[in-house]
Amino acid sequence: MASNRNPDFLTGPDQVSEIQQLETPEGELYLRFYVPSGEEFALPAVGIREALFQSPERITPIPNVSPLLLGTLNARGRVIWVGDLGQFLGDSTALNTDKPELHVVAIEEQDAMLGLVIDSIVGMTWLSPEALKMPQNIPNAMAPFILGEWLLQEGDEEKRLRLLDQAAILNSARWGT
Repeated sequence: MASNRNPDFLTGPDQVSEIQQLETPEGELYLRFYVPSGEEFALPAVGIREALFQSPERITPIPNVSPLLLGTLNARGRVIWVGDLGQFLGDSTALNTDKPELHVVAIEEQDAMLGLVIDSIVGMTWLSPEALKMPQNIPNAMAPFILGEWLLQEGDEEKRLRLLDQAAILNSARWGT
């Protein structure tokens, strides 16, 4: 009687299994990104609703609001405010809105959501919260929104990656809404 078994799925004492163990990531997952000045920041992945690439025309300007707010955006049937994160943090480099798509990171805390326009996304990274240090030389406008920083070795130079406090950003009176 012929067997219908596929020998690729069989492992036995005389067969070698090529199944590899997946490495378990250490730490917590963070989204890394840049603001227009080129400074890099991170947000915890658990508080990010989604990352969107939106045309500037899809953001509806609202008169008589804070200049930090670019307007509102319809994200999957939900209207959310969209703000310039760089300017919010005191960045003097202007956001370039004259491009086909803007990077918008929608953060959420309880039932409140806010879209933050950033310059570019680096990606998702696993980082150890235990390696988080007290931030050094932070501008006063930025200080209330920084939880700490990681000192990363990239090539021959040391780089600071600052962790933002999304709840403090979302609930800040600086937005003026």
